[in-house]
Amino acid sequence: MFPLALAIPFVLFFTFIFLLSTSILFTKRQQDDLKRPPGPPSLPIIGNLHMLGELPHRSLQLLAQKYGAIMSLKLGQIPAVVVSSHEAAELFLKTHDTDFASRPDVQASDPLSRGTKGLAFAAYGPYWRYVRKVCTLHLLSASRVQMLAPLRRAELGSNVKSLEKVAAAREVVNLSEAVEDLIEETIYKMILGRGKDDRFNLKGLIKDQLSLVGQFNMADYVPWLGAFDFQGLTRNLRRNHKAIEDVLEKIVTEHEQAAREQNEQNHNKDFMHTMLSLIHQPMELQDQQNHFLIDRDHLKVILIDMIFAAADTSIVVIDFVFSELLRHPRVMKNLQKELQNVIGMNRMVEEADLAKLSYLDMVIKETLRLHPPAPLIPRENTEDVTVNGYYIKKKSRIIVNVWAIGRDPKVWSDDASMFYPERFVGSNIDIQGQDFHLIPFGSGRRRCPGIQMGMTTVKLVVAQLVHCFSWELPSGMRPSDLDMNEKFGLTVPRIEPILAVPTYRLGTDNP
Repeated sequence: MFPLALAIPFVLFFTFIFLLSTSILFTKRQQDDLKRPPGPPSLPIIGNLHMLGELPHRSLQLLAQKYGAIMSLKLGQIPAVVVSSHEAAELFLKTHDTDFASRPDVQASDPLSRGTKGLAFAAYGPYWRYVRKVCTLHLLSASRVQMLAPLRRAELGSNVKSLEKVAAAREVVNLSEAVEDLIEETIYKMILGRGKDDRFNLKGLIKDQLSLVGQFNMADYVPWLGAFDFQGLTRNLRRNHKAIEDVLEKIVTEHEQAAREQNEQNHNKDFMHTMLSLIHQPMELQDQQNHFLIDRDHLKVILIDMIFAAADTSIVVIDFVFSELLRHPRVMKNLQKELQNVIGMNRMVEEADLAKLSYLDMVIKETLRLHPPAPLIPRENTEDVTVNGYYIKKKSRIIVNVWAIGRDPKVWSDDASMFYPERFVGSNIDIQGQDFHLIPFGSGRRRCPGIQMGMTTVKLVVAQLVHCFSWELPSGMRPSDLDMNEKFGLTVPRIEPILAVPTYRLGTDNP
């Protein structure tokens, strides 16, 4: 006969298991009874991943037309909610902003941010707020943008002179490449205090990293695959990130040495200089409330975040602006007419002129409406939450389809897919994140902090190149022939570069 003393622990153990299982099943049944957003049926393991296609922002727009502006998907093993209207976006990014203020935890964030030391991938909380404040104050504030105006003017002036020589020879220019070189050189000097260095290819390493981060990683959607790294993305990310950090360590060391050797008052006050001054302060002076310590590892990760965010988005936007201008000669002529009336034909555009160029502002807005550089805004909720009557499970992937919102015919009329800057005449819609009809840089706490810096750079480059040159497509090519196909990644750029022939149009006495 089984001893009673031994039976009691078994009875208690199985009773505990029974109660636990019952509790789990009851909780799951309760959750299943809650109203969830509608969505398509999913497959085992991969969920709805097969429905995303090569251009997810377009595929998700089509799905939303069937299932609604708040739609459920299963991305592998990750529950997701796709938001595709301005009303829904306002609910998630304004009404429930705090609930959805974190970024999804993806594998790329580990080698890139060393956990959460950067800004882009850091979870919402005191550390993220502190780093954002530091970056905004020392690089992205209005006073800092104005302080760096001479640097942007010098780089753009040099670019114009190079193009002027090409124009005199009537040669075809790879305009996309010229803009990319200009933006990268400008951004690197603003952030690192230096441009190209023949000793190392930092720009190439950064491009490789952007490409790797933008690639589809199955482990982000089926987490247990992460340990195997079948695609090799994590290994490549770590290897490439280590190479970037090694280069940045050399640049930081040289920067420190140069600062010691030069008079502090005369030293170039780039972003790195400011950050180095900060990390050399005692911890209690860095952040008296939370006592966060920004060390060299933090510095290097933050520098990479700033370069990623500033360079890639500006290049994508300018490339689409010029592609639309070349496809619509009427708009190009109208913009040149405004520049001629406001600036005159005997000088170049200055940043102080930008506020007077209302048609330029409409051209930029219309480009961002049709071609947001990052068409899908990713968020994640840290707790269970109910939005518009729908239950959103904790750790769901929230995807705001900015591309779909910008092409909503209910807002932008039946010609929503047409490039027509005049639709903004008399409109007070801006891109600062308050008008949810047009949120190319997001909204709420996670809105891009560099809007002013980015838009100042974009507007100045577009205005200068359109004012100084007339642009024509190569012989035999019609505006309708321009390839507008995109490729999806961290941003969504055009696949093919823009080739065009410039003609210098300012007075010969222009400096």
